[in-house]
Amino acid sequence: MSIEIKPSQALDLWRIAIVESVRRDSPDLSARQMALLLNVYLTPAPHTVRGLSEALNISKPAITRALDRLSSLGMVKRKVDEEDRRSVLIQRTVKGSVFLREFGDIIVSAGKETE
Repeated sequence: MSIEIKPSQALDLWRIAIVESVRRDSPDLSARQMALLLNVYLTPAPHTVRGLSEALNISKPAITRALDRLSSLGMVKRKVDEEDRRSVLIQRTVKGSVFLREFGDIIVSAGKETE
């Protein structure tokens, strides 16, 4: 599905969604943390630090720092890969799913405001 909007409309939609997000009693994620979280939830598993680093084109230490924050918030969890114990799998959680569903609702509401 393709929606055609102007760059200024896209930015206004993003502005409205971000403003509403920071007003709520929910975690205030950095752009890197949000990109990582969206990648884990919206792309097929399995997810590893190496794979996320390659997908987002950022360093593994930066991925690890973002995962530390997301893990502390309960939005993702780490699990040792039983097939390759050197690798750690990044898994979704209910709390992370709820956060993103609510963020999606915020974006939908923002879209209605910009119509």
